Amino acid sequence: MSVIQKIRDKGAWIMFGLIAIALISFILQDRALGGGRGGIFTNTTTLGKINGVSIERVDFENELTMMQKMYGQQAGNREQLIGNLWNQDVDRIINEQEYEKLGLVVSDKELSDILFDPQQSPLKREFTDEATGQFNVEKAKQIITQVKKSKNAEQIQMINEAYLKPTIQQKLRSKYSDLLQQSVYIPKWLIEKTQADNNAIASISYVSVPFNTIVDSTVKVSDDEILAYAKKHHKEYDKDEETRGISYVSFDATPVGADSANTLNQVTALKADFAATKDEKAYLGKVGTETAFREGYFSKAKVESAKKDSIIKLGLGQTYGPYLDGSNYVIAKLVATKQWPDSAKVRHILIATSDPKSGQQIKEDTVGKKLADSIETAIKAGANFEALCIKYSDDPGSKNKGGVYDFFPQGQMVASFNEFAFDKPVGSKGVVKTEYGYHYIEVLGQKNPQPAYKIAYLSKPIIASQETVSAASTAASQFSASNKTLQEFTDNAKKLNKTALTAGEIKENDTYLGALGSARQLVRWVYGHDKGEVSEPFELGDKYVVAIETSVNKAGLPDASVLRPQVENLARNEKKAKQIIETKFKGTSLEDFSKSAGVPVTKADSLQFTNAFIPGLGMENKVVGAAFNKNLKSKVSEVIVGSSGVYVLKVENIAAKQSMGDAQSLKQSLVQGQKSAFYRGGDALKKAASIKDYRSKFY
Repeated sequence: MSVIQKIRDKGAWIMFGLIAIALISFILQDRALGGGRGGIFTNTTTLGKINGVSIERVDFENELTMMQKMYGQQAGNREQLIGNLWNQDVDRIINEQEYEKLGLVVSDKELSDILFDPQQSPLKREFTDEATGQFNVEKAKQIITQVKKSKNAEQIQMINEAYLKPTIQQKLRSKYSDLLQQSVYIPKWLIEKTQADNNAIASISYVSVPFNTIVDSTVKVSDDEILAYAKKHHKEYDKDEETRGISYVSFDATPVGADSANTLNQVTALKADFAATKDEKAYLGKVGTETAFREGYFSKAKVESAKKDSIIKLGLGQTYGPYLDGSNYVIAKLVATKQWPDSAKVRHILIATSDPKSGQQIKEDTVGKKLADSIETAIKAGANFEALCIKYSDDPGSKNKGGVYDFFPQGQMVASFNEFAFDKPVGSKGVVKTEYGYHYIEVLGQKNPQPAYKIAYLSKPIIASQETVSAASTAASQFSASNKTLQEFTDNAKKLNKTALTAGEIKENDTYLGALGSARQLVRWVYGHDKGEVSEPFELGDKYVVAIETSVNKAGLPDASVLRPQVENLARNEKKAKQIIETKFKGTSLEDFSKSAGVPVTKADSLQFTNAFIPGLGMENKVVGAAFNKNLKSKVSEVIVGSSGVYVLKVENIAAKQSMGDAQSLKQSLVQGQKSAFYRGGDALKKAASIKDYRSKFY
């Protein structure tokens, strides 16, 4: 649901006033609403610093609250929102600093042009005429004029945060991106060099000894060797921030067989009374049901039940079930049947008296009823329906179409409207009361009459009993208390036929832990305790989790135990290469090396400079690079330690393909490649920034 729709729910005309105030204040009053942080909201509690710019907790909390009000459930849970908002603020601050360096701004005229542009306006959705599909610019401006004296600070801020600030940020990003894109320059020499590289081919003779000729188990790699290798390639393995690891065991608190049986017994006990009642809606309201009672009739295709084939065969008043539907036990009751069309066409005039979403009264009920009755009288006397519709109807979805809703399916409209449209014969006219107000309706057409059914569902969820939850909680507590070491933790888990799972690379501000899902409290515990400590049980969803901290990896190069899975094979190959070179890779010619290693000299033709794949060897960048070294023509290279073995080679020939390709097309390709790289510029700016993140002290 959009922000403006949310505001509309609190009163239709209030919404227009908010837009007006926000726009007027922003455009005509030097963006008074768009001011920076601080003022009465300043606070010494700092959530973080980005290149020296502080994010204060109170300001951050205000933003959180505003986003929750604007987007509701669409904003995600609080933990998600905190992470998203933090990233948004970091990006905004970093980018704004770049914009300021370059002098990039969005003028009032630019902002106004965007807001009222039919193609790009963020307000387009709110001011688009449903009949024509066109953005009604004049209506937006007219409403701004009408309500510019209205005042509602909170909702003005909602408009500002949801539409105006993002519009400015988007425009600034666009300007910044355009500057970067236009800065791309590809010199002639680079085109010529790339063209030559793309068309180069080479032939070599080589001798190789693969690493797999030495059995892995015969080459042990120590922790010191793991660390030594990682230090040589530290840019690949250094961690920007501390991470930690845990092992954990979970105890399910999901419903068990006894819980399912209890729910089944509960539903079964209600079956007789449910079958006997003549007021299904009141009865279900009294006993409670997961499936709300719906007054309308529905064709078989619209009946939402996996057991509908059995249900529609029931006699009136008969019940079916209990049956299992997902995590609910259900009894269905066939309340009534009739012949109904599958679609209907009507025209209507709505006199709105209230907004059912917000409960806001728009017009006195008696006033609405009187006006609807007057419209009915006027039409009976020969008044033009379309003219009255345009003048009086409060339904924006149909008033500019003569009040017509073309053929629509059952259940699309609210109950009493739907009942009139499908139950009354074509040509019927009358006033109908709904939760929106009073409608004068005329049925214009109906199609495909067929059986329709009114069905009531008594539905109860299968939930874990207190006994089930307590049993899981007690088992988790006992397990937590019985473990002091990792070995005990693992052994005791096995005794319970449970597998101790792991979660690694946990960062201080993480909110999700893989299969555990949302687990912010557990992450906070991890960073408040030391390696080897065992946690109390954490309730995560429908399970209790006990964890033991297994590793603390400071920023920089991780421990050998963490590095081993990534590094061990590479470090082993490095040792194998040394062993091969020292024991069986000697000589000054290919023939010498062939004899020393006991392998033949091999040829490779048509190697491409732009493709490191060599048939029979795989990807070998160093070998292909050497193949295009003109200094190695008729000369044996030094020993090359590749990805999968040790090599020496001799370049037999370096040539070019017959066709050099189109230089202009190549230039365009290089330009596009450079421009594409700018789309990742934000990551580079963030990596280069000084970011101090203190969120874990507060959340």
